[in-house]
Amino acid sequence: MQEMAASDLDPLPLSELWVRIRALRMRFDAAMKTVGVLFAGDVLVLALVTAYGFASHGELGSAGGRMLTTFVPLAAAWLLVAPHLGVYQRENTADVRQLWRPFWAMVLAGPFAAWLRGAWLNSPILPTFVVILGGVSALSLTFWRFLYWAFAGRKR
Repeated sequence: MQEMAASDLDPLPLSELWVRIRALRMRFDAAMKTVGVLFAGDVLVLALVTAYGFASHGELGSAGGRMLTTFVPLAAAWLLVAPHLGVYQRENTADVRQLWRPFWAMVLAGPFAAWLRGAWLNSPILPTFVVILGGVSALSLTFWRFLYWAFAGRKR
């Protein structure tokens, strides 16, 4: 076993410690900014998918608060599933080869969202609705994440 030299145990000078803390804080702030942008974009995309769904049935103008019965379960399912597939990790958002993560996260979240919606409305869950909700949402989120990668998140 190696013995530690006394110099290995010396505390950092206060100025160097302060520099290291500031560098860590700057990296943390940058990571939080990235997560904030991704989170806001994801929620916006899910809101647009919800609006598109109601519009495709000719009900956008009269839907009002009923849109929340689709949007809230969709957003909740996404936020419960997506972090577990690493969709908010900086190293994944900066790599185009990781675009499968938001796609498959929504493929998993789609049926869960439909189940939450069915439980909320106490209504049956139509398989066609599950496939369309999950598919359109997965493609839309993947497209948004590609745009993010192309314009903001790409490793330079």
